Amino acid sequence: MDERRRKRRDFLQNISIVLLTLSAVFLIAQTQLYTLGVNAGSGYLRNLAGDAAQAPPSSQAALTSLSAPVRLAVTGVYGGRYGSVAATTADEIFEPVGGLLREALRSVQSFTPCESEEFLEALRGTSVYCDFLSPLPLPVLAGLVGASLDSDMSARRLAVSPRASGGAALYLWSEGDLCLTGVTAISTEELEDVVGGYELNGARFALDGEEPEAAALAPCSLFPLELPALPVLSSSAALPGSDTLLSALGFYPRTNSRYTESGGVEVVTDGDRTLRLNPDGSIRYRSGGDPALTVSSSGENPTLTETVMGTTALLNSLLSGQVSEASLYLRGVRQTESGTQLSFGWQSGGVPISLDSGGSAAEVTLSGGMVSSLTLRFRQYAAAGETSLLLPLRQALAIAARREGAELSIGYVDSGGLASARWLAE
Repeated sequence: MDERRRKRRDFLQNISIVLLTLSAVFLIAQTQLYTLGVNAGSGYLRNLAGDAAQAPPSSQAALTSLSAPVRLAVTGVYGGRYGSVAATTADEIFEPVGGLLREALRSVQSFTPCESEEFLEALRGTSVYCDFLSPLPLPVLAGLVGASLDSDMSARRLAVSPRASGGAALYLWSEGDLCLTGVTAISTEELEDVVGGYELNGARFALDGEEPEAAALAPCSLFPLELPALPVLSSSAALPGSDTLLSALGFYPRTNSRYTESGGVEVVTDGDRTLRLNPDGSIRYRSGGDPALTVSSSGENPTLTETVMGTTALLNSLLSGQVSEASLYLRGVRQTESGTQLSFGWQSGGVPISLDSGGSAAEVTLSGGMVSSLTLRFRQYAAAGETSLLLPLRQALAIAARREGAELSIGYVDSGGLASARWLAE
């Protein structure tokens, strides 16, 4: 009898050991899945535990996967013009111009300074023109159209027009009077073929002088002959569940290192990392040096392309699961000795959305490849079933003319509950 009891006791002890072992394995696997969660589907974010990851693609062409808002103008041989103030680099209407810019950027050997008047004169004749709304590093602009360019210059506006001696020239204009030009391998016939593929719709620049009121405005202000029908958008703060955010940022979702301040701000800590979830639908992440969020790189430090792609992948992981009529776009890059700062805005259908309270939709600071700080204002946009009411162009010009040198454009303004399109003089 004692022998039978001993065998039964041993059997139960073995079962207990097996169950405990399986439980430990499950917890370890769960922790590993949490640790790797942010990297799913992205070659641009390194393992949160700091392990080496497969190097991301180094081609600038990877940036073509991003959608950037662009104002587009194509001027024909006889001065007629096609113009769009609501387009993105992913739209079919941009493709012919994007291909021309790709070849132009690939073939330019060097740039020389030129006067801003030379840039404006190019727009008066046969030409293509793109305005990316704010200055961006030239490698980023080149990447958006599928080209690779190693340069420390920035530009906001690009144009291609014929040269008097044959062929075509590429013009770059950043801010102020900084303009550059370079000779391309594009022929006049190639340029005219692209221009001829657009149906001219009567768009015009302020520099054309057709509206006297426009004389005081920025010369590249672009006016469509027919105002676009842009929907009114409902707008709301759309902060996801805290567990989703914690996982995406490399925090353990079930951590006890969290508390709520008197103002309703939830604070989560992990070593020298802090995440603040604000009642207004925004978050702030800070790291004192923990490499939990790191952009992958093919070298010691990430290239500008790798930085942009990795940061965008991180922001999109925070927004995953949300359905919205708007998406983020890169609005600016600032590189200093201490790191790189990137700012993002919201855009819908190629039209930028300005927050009534000012500031950016997202800002990310990196030290080397490590994300040292991140802020993101979660906003969710949906068509409200109405069309934005825009002032007639002449009335908008009369009002904007009071601000000499301002650029008149169309953009959304998010006032908190609704975002409607309107004329902006900036």
